[in-house]
Amino acid sequence: MDYRKIITIEPGKRSGKPCIRGMRITVYDILGYLAAGMSPDEIIEDFPELTKEDIKACLDYASDSEKHTRLLRTA
Repeated sequence: MDYRKIITIEPGKRSGKPCIRGMRITVYDILGYLAAGMSPDEIIEDFPELTKEDIKACLDYASDSEKHTRLLRTA
């Protein structure tokens, strides 16, 4: 699955944060719910417009973003 078909970034929506399919639900919202212990099914129950594929796309996006994170050393 290519998360780029699901995760969208629009400058005027949610301050340009990555969202799911142009909705106002951000990747960070979903990651926060998962980190708090919610299951994908519980998230979908609260947001029926989402799919399991949307949630997987958020995880894929986060994983890909992490691959491009660089640590900087300070002197």
